[in-house]
Amino acid sequence: MLTLLKNLLIEQAENFKRVEQSLLRETQFPVIPNKIKVAIGMRRVGKSYFLLQEIRRIMEDKKVPWERLLCLNFEDDRLLPCSQEKLRDLLEGFYKIYPENHSEQCYLFLDEIQNVEGWSLVVRRFLDSKKVQIYLSGSSAKLLSKEIATELRGRSISTEIWPYSFQEYLAVNNIAIKAELLGQKNRDILYQQLCYYLHKGGFPEITFLTAIDARRVLQDYVELVIMRDIVERHNIQNVTIIKYLIKSLLKNTAGAFSVNKFFNDTKSQGMSSSRSLLYDYLDYIEDAYLVFSVPLYSESVRQVQSNPKKVYAVDPGLVKASIFSVNDNYGHLFENLVFLDLKRGNNKVYYYLTKEKYEIDFLVETPEGNRRMVQVVWDTSDVKTLEREQRALNAAKQELKIEGEIITPLNYIEKVWENQGNQKLII
Repeated sequence: MLTLLKNLLIEQAENFKRVEQSLLRETQFPVIPNKIKVAIGMRRVGKSYFLLQEIRRIMEDKKVPWERLLCLNFEDDRLLPCSQEKLRDLLEGFYKIYPENHSEQCYLFLDEIQNVEGWSLVVRRFLDSKKVQIYLSGSSAKLLSKEIATELRGRSISTEIWPYSFQEYLAVNNIAIKAELLGQKNRDILYQQLCYYLHKGGFPEITFLTAIDARRVLQDYVELVIMRDIVERHNIQNVTIIKYLIKSLLKNTAGAFSVNKFFNDTKSQGMSSSRSLLYDYLDYIEDAYLVFSVPLYSESVRQVQSNPKKVYAVDPGLVKASIFSVNDNYGHLFENLVFLDLKRGNNKVYYYLTKEKYEIDFLVETPEGNRRMVQVVWDTSDVKTLEREQRALNAAKQELKIEGEIITPLNYIEKVWENQGNQKLII
């Protein structure tokens, strides 16, 4: 075990060098002492690089030598299968190799920790017995939150990692508008890049791939999540209906989704399922960070339960890659982008129906408890569409007594331009 660990530590030093010139993500771990920091999100969103970038910050800002850092990736075949005992031996081996670390502040980074059976007991013991800061990552929100709640007893805090935002997409592609005024040429450049982003999405691996290769990779991502994070993890036998459900959700991005309608659809096609089973499947899909549901905002529990939820994908590129369509529905993809920006801000997100049944795309509650509304419009050339959306927003303002705004590609681009060089959320 010590021989393997020494080899991993040598490789670790090389991995640290890989992130010296990499893009620093907008998201950061909160600075809260004596808390285990947990990074969660879908596969391939860059959680491993996020941990490496945190290591970079620690080494640069705190001047910590790399001998006081340990980073283990539990999707490394040399560590699998990994038991509780093996994890314990690896961590204890780190202190055997560097015995002076027993009295030093050390930093442990455990990537894809959900692959280790019984990991929480070992992590908790090291937190209690060593002078250490622990960082974890995992691909399943429910798995981590459940185990953390029961085993770590409120001693951790989670940070969600998402695909690149449009700002990060521009940064990684070295697209910067340095003019003092945002003229028509630069507006057109940013608008073109926004269209590219809505097609391709923000998964780091596909940034420099061709459109055809990116589509193939994104399709593989969906298949991997289905098989590894849903089917295998939850021991699902009916793979066909899971795949059909995910395809239906992605096809319906930014639209309402009804379990009852989907159940009747599958029944008419001779597929065996039940409503309760479909609700479970929806939970599994959301736990895997593939698709998210947004409930109606209402003080009436009955109204919330009787109205369908709206659904959004973790990345607009996944929608384009998974659904064949001769038409580009930029309106739905742009609404999906705005939803993701709101989620990056750790907001609670709802949609709202006025008394006259006008729909407000997003009613947002910030972490501080403030509320506001966001209406999304892609095609601003249609005057009647803008009037309809403004009418809905005005009606909602009257009913709820809170402010709101309409987001269009034009004012979104302006927000992006104004915020260049800052790690600040756009919306």
